[in-house]
Amino acid sequence: MATPDNKIADTDEKIFIGKGDETAWLTLALANRHGLVTGATGTGKTVSLQVMAEGFARAGVSVFAADIKGDLSGISEVGEAKDFIVKRAGEMGLTFQPDQFSTAFWDVFGEQGHPVRATVTEMGPLLLSRMLDLNDVQEGVLNVAFRVADENGLALIDMKDIRALLDAIVPDTTRKGADGDEDPLAPIRKAAQGYGNVTRATVGTIQRQFLVLENQGGTKFFGEPALSLKDFMKTDRDGRGMVNILVADKLMQSPRLYATFLLWMLSELFEELPEAGDLPKPKMVFFFDEAHLLFNDAPKALMDKIEQVVRLIRSKGVGVYFVTQNPIDVPDKVLAQLGNRVQHALRAFTPRDQKAVTAAAQTFRPNPKLDTARVIMELGKGEALVSFLEGSGTPAMVERIMVRPPSARIGPITPEERKAIMDNSPVKGKYDTAIDAESAYEILQKRVAGTAAPADGGSGGGIVGQIGSIVGTIFGTNVSRGRMSTGQIIARSVTRSVTNKVIGGVAADLGKSMGGSIGGSVGRALVRGALGGLLRR
Repeated sequence: MATPDNKIADTDEKIFIGKGDETAWLTLALANRHGLVTGATGTGKTVSLQVMAEGFARAGVSVFAADIKGDLSGISEVGEAKDFIVKRAGEMGLTFQPDQFSTAFWDVFGEQGHPVRATVTEMGPLLLSRMLDLNDVQEGVLNVAFRVADENGLALIDMKDIRALLDAIVPDTTRKGADGDEDPLAPIRKAAQGYGNVTRATVGTIQRQFLVLENQGGTKFFGEPALSLKDFMKTDRDGRGMVNILVADKLMQSPRLYATFLLWMLSELFEELPEAGDLPKPKMVFFFDEAHLLFNDAPKALMDKIEQVVRLIRSKGVGVYFVTQNPIDVPDKVLAQLGNRVQHALRAFTPRDQKAVTAAAQTFRPNPKLDTARVIMELGKGEALVSFLEGSGTPAMVERIMVRPPSARIGPITPEERKAIMDNSPVKGKYDTAIDAESAYEILQKRVAGTAAPADGGSGGGIVGQIGSIVGTIFGTNVSRGRMSTGQIIARSVTRSVTNKVIGGVAADLGKSMGGSIGGSVGRALVRGALGGLLRR
């Protein structure tokens, strides 16, 4: 906190959030220590989120935020100097200057934003199990399926790939090949049984859960081209951070898909970004709205990994801000890591509500001038209790403030405005058309028809096969096969940099390329130990 000033604006070191008896600043160097925005519905959480997002964007920090109601989309358009906005700004010593911010819209369903896709392999068995609400036995079978895919060079890209693989690992002595010979998938079934008893009933249950996910639109999420998170971390011509908005109104109808998708994003950021230490400002800030969905009914193993990723991703230069109604929605281990707090009003009409208010008040560093629990119930719309990290990273005493007005538009944009933004998007055309490459489904179909080459451990051919052999020699067979076949995953990350180079330059580039590959394919395999597990059991 700092003393009040007559003329206040963001600086290179901090963001102006609001003002009461003291001026509330969010220090950029401490913004990657994560944060929490809480309050009842209609108390101003979205406006606070927009104010913070605008401040980060001005500072050149990329922002990703889920937009549940569509209100946050207004950040892309110039704000209006309405009387109440100008008045509030003037009372704070702030000159209101209408502004707008470079924005990219994303949508898992590809309807109101660029499509967001991930491969089944990238999601991993633990997150898929969470998405499908599988029990321990079913999750174990899914792990077996992933291991069999790794060992047989079967790339799991879209939903039909994992469905075909699950069907292929079910014991069945009645199946024959196209010419009446022995079942061509017998080696795959035998490999699956080597990891434990895979029953038809269990696989059938998993298949039905996939059907439910398909009916909820999950089919559109799995596929290629898969999202590159580097497209989130961009700046515009003025050096401002790009504001990436996930259109989540429809996605919220499938809350488990929503929560799993955002958790996958966190794990991918954790995996892909290098260690950065303490930076003057974050590389990216991630706002997770309706955060309680991430923690509801989550098994202990998943909760441990969430806590681990939240704790460690700070060193990658990423700040995570959870947005929910009450601090008690967030587990204590995670809550302890959220140093920057904004608390809007809570209502207490029942003893249970009063208990929740008391619990919320206890998450702040006390201020002898304030009865925190009482003030939480008295806050008006746009008011908040705040405590941001300061100095050596200790939380400031809680203060009551009026949140500054955003500079961009408050409220949703029109469909025409959204279309204009998407037509001028820097990623226009990159993700808009789905690609159905040859993967597990097609390979298994060919094998049944007797036209596919026998499984070779996924080593691929040509230079990709040679690279896979090198990785296998260095890191061991399982790692060389990665999470997809070497022919798919290693090719994707390595051959981009070795293609079109003379053969003499390949060796020089190989170490550099292999580093990227290890960070991508092998790194993702290792992250499956942190968020997915190669074989958690």
